Amino acid sequence: MQHYKASVIEFLACLVGLTMASPVLAQTPRSSVDMPARPGVPEFRDPKTGQIWTPLNVGQQSGPPTPADIAFDPLGQAVYVQGVVTQRPSVVPLRSLPITAGPTVPIVNLGDATLSAVPGKRWQVVLYLDNNSAATVVPLINCRFTNSGKLVEETHVLVPPVGAGLRVGMIIHGPKIDLFVDRATCAVKSP
Repeated sequence: MQHYKASVIEFLACLVGLTMASPVLAQTPRSSVDMPARPGVPEFRDPKTGQIWTPLNVGQQSGPPTPADIAFDPLGQAVYVQGVVTQRPSVVPLRSLPITAGPTVPIVNLGDATLSAVPGKRWQVVLYLDNNSAATVVPLINCRFTNSGKLVEETHVLVPPVGAGLRVGMIIHGPKIDLFVDRATCAVKSP
């Protein structure tokens, strides 16, 4: 009989421990992605010599740096876009997903992101978002475009409603390519 009582007490203690721990376990972190720029993306063709300059080959000549080399030093860039840019991108539905949101799976996931420069235009992030829930969600995403860890531009992305169990793709625009960017980090702020 004492063995039975001890087993019941152990069971109840475990049940109380799980009940107290479940709110902590239910708090899944929000999704985020961090992506470097594709190598060799921004480039400049010298109209006089035809030489193509990229961040990978600027300053590789011997001797002191020329004013042209200093002008294209991406680490020396101190310019940034002031304020926070707000965007409302279009989304493209790609496929249906299983409903998996729960204690260990966030409501929405970001993934498969790439950062690239569109010649003559802007930096862009191609981003995919998965709605893992059984409800329509309206996500808010924050993206930071940086150069060697220094902020170049910050943007809030107001995503249109995404249906239950859908994977969608979108393009998030960054600064103009005359500002050098080597990394972008995007994170879900809500839900």
